[in-house]
Amino acid sequence: MTAATPTPLTIDFVSDVSCPWCAIGLHALEQAAQRLDGEVALQVHFQPFELNPQMGPEGQDIAEHLLEKYGATPEQSQKNRDAIAERGAALGFTFEMGQRSRIYNTFDAHRLLHWAGDEGAAGQQLALKHALFKAYFTEGRNPGSHEVLLELAQTVGLDVQRASAVLASDEFGDAVREQEAFYQQNGIHSVPAVIINGRHLIQGGQPVEVFEQALRKIAAQG
Repeated sequence: MTAATPTPLTIDFVSDVSCPWCAIGLHALEQAAQRLDGEVALQVHFQPFELNPQMGPEGQDIAEHLLEKYGATPEQSQKNRDAIAERGAALGFTFEMGQRSRIYNTFDAHRLLHWAGDEGAAGQQLALKHALFKAYFTEGRNPGSHEVLLELAQTVGLDVQRASAVLASDEFGDAVREQEAFYQQNGIHSVPAVIINGRHLIQGGQPVEVFEQALRKIAAQG
């Protein structure tokens, strides 16, 4: 590649809509790519991972959920929320912890994301992912609500009638389950997991510098 030709890099971004570190990881990855503007060209594909696949449609109180799943005390949970909010603010993303009181099922959000990547225009899957993170973490909305999902689809320019048909059926359900199984069988048990060119793995909501260094190194390898 010449200096005038950015090196194309394929990113499989394995994540859940309800994972705060996934929102942090995505923003850090994008800022790293901005620092390497002209050097790399990222093609990002969002892959599904459900932190709580058995969660009912009504969701669960966050404090109750964290205590049951992780044994986290209210004090520990608050400390973690503060750290997340601080990291988000540094990246220009707002976590309004007071707005978000429940954990929700995200399977339908993953189906819609899969559809957006499969049938949407370039950039629409990314736009929908950002809209979902904002709806949940900043506005405290339910990312499993079909009403919310259709509103977000419209906001990012997707075909709302087609989105409604997808949500009313189980379309792309098998595809999402197959992708989830594929990544879990390949050792992905926590998110975010950022896979570059199908073979380089970066785990967790890493700082911008970590992504920048990795992208530059992999791009240099051709």
